[in-house]
Amino acid sequence: MITLNMVFIKDIKHNFFDELPDLVLDWQPDEVPDPKLLIFNHKLANELELSIENLKDEDLAEMFSGNSVPKNVRPVAMAYAGHQFGHYSPKLGDGRALLYGEIQKNEKSPLLDIHLKGTGRTPFSRGADGKATIGPMLREYLMCEAMNALNVPTTRGLSVVTTGESIQRLTDEPGAVFTRLASSHIRIGTFEYAARELGADGVKQLADYGIKRHYSTITNSKSKYLDFLSSVVERQANLIAKWMLIGFVHGVMNTDNTTISGETIDYGPCAFMDHYHENTLFSSIDAHGRYAYGNQPEIIVWNLFRLAETLLPFFSENEDEAIESAKKILATFKEKYDTYWYEGMCQKLGLSNSKANHNGLFSDLLLIMQNNSLDYTNTFRVLANSLRNKKDVEASDELYKWINSWHTLISEEEKTPHKIANKMDLINPIYIPRNHLLDEALKEAENGDLSTFNRLLEVVTNPYNAKPELEDYTKPGSLEFQDSFKTFCGT
Repeated sequence: MITLNMVFIKDIKHNFFDELPDLVLDWQPDEVPDPKLLIFNHKLANELELSIENLKDEDLAEMFSGNSVPKNVRPVAMAYAGHQFGHYSPKLGDGRALLYGEIQKNEKSPLLDIHLKGTGRTPFSRGADGKATIGPMLREYLMCEAMNALNVPTTRGLSVVTTGESIQRLTDEPGAVFTRLASSHIRIGTFEYAARELGADGVKQLADYGIKRHYSTITNSKSKYLDFLSSVVERQANLIAKWMLIGFVHGVMNTDNTTISGETIDYGPCAFMDHYHENTLFSSIDAHGRYAYGNQPEIIVWNLFRLAETLLPFFSENEDEAIESAKKILATFKEKYDTYWYEGMCQKLGLSNSKANHNGLFSDLLLIMQNNSLDYTNTFRVLANSLRNKKDVEASDELYKWINSWHTLISEEEKTPHKIANKMDLINPIYIPRNHLLDEALKEAENGDLSTFNRLLEVVTNPYNAKPELEDYTKPGSLEFQDSFKTFCGT
């Protein structure tokens, strides 16, 4: 393996490794035969002031394939456990990924992990090949960037590099390595691993690190671990509400895919809804619908209970008191989530949330959308257009009646209907990663043509500004496609 003589990032850090050595293993990525840079997020790199100005595409490909590890990088595989579909797996960890370290734009900026996925077997691979393929890695890259454009907390995509390998999945597929940035990769599953393998001292050390990194305003008081749990509950309530408001289905909400930072991570079998239904599900491995769209708020609470269990010794010396304290904090999730979701729906529908309780109005709309198989994303744009010219809007009798009631409420707002419509368009996207379009783009990319993918990426990272020439990007897939569409993890 070649080691780059240059320093990739001037002040790359290894804080997680240095402070929590029992949660990582030193490991080197596999060397690959023919790395080529498929996509690189130059805009993000420039924003973070990464030191890449003098690097050619070939250099970037060598670096982000894992072939050339910069001299100031110390790759590690992170250890974690996790409940997968409700069943506990005690030793998971980075089975096909490595943490390169943390970067920081300046002293006041937060740390960001640099993490490579698809770098080969590690001691956590559990018999898998440790590799990744082009389709799932491009999918995660695009989803990261689309979610960021939709103002959803998320990991970010930095690069995708092809490896020149043929990877066996259902068929032979081209190999790839994806590099992402994250506020951290500390998962609820990391706490579960620490509790089982390292005991109370290990959990305390991890919690102290998590507080320092993500919740630095928490004081060093007797209640800081309760405050920590409460802060994670708050962040997850906000995140899940954002998912629900845009029709996003994560698909694999295991505790090892749930971060304490409140960022969306691990875009495996995820997808956006076309036609609205609370039971929408895409994942090929979710046989019982555990992670269906409508179940996401309940599942995150279940996951948060698993986090709370690891922290119980630090809540109180009395176990009963500790459990009761944890339950009180976890019980706040519903109110927090409901508030975030309610405020979000008010914004999506141009309503002031201080005037009245609109929950009945919202639930009626969702029921109409479900009963009439209405497209979730497009419906909100149609509603905005109805404020501009109601006569131009095509709607069922049921929806038209609802629109009349909603217009009555809109008339009580201080702004004109036209201005409210414009504001709604700044909140409700017109372009999302439509499943049929992304599926087509990934198939072409696997065959060496990235043009469709790059165009789709451009569209979904500018999701609010409607353009007449992009009308095809607003249309849902055919009913036949929707009925048969399934997503896969790519492992």
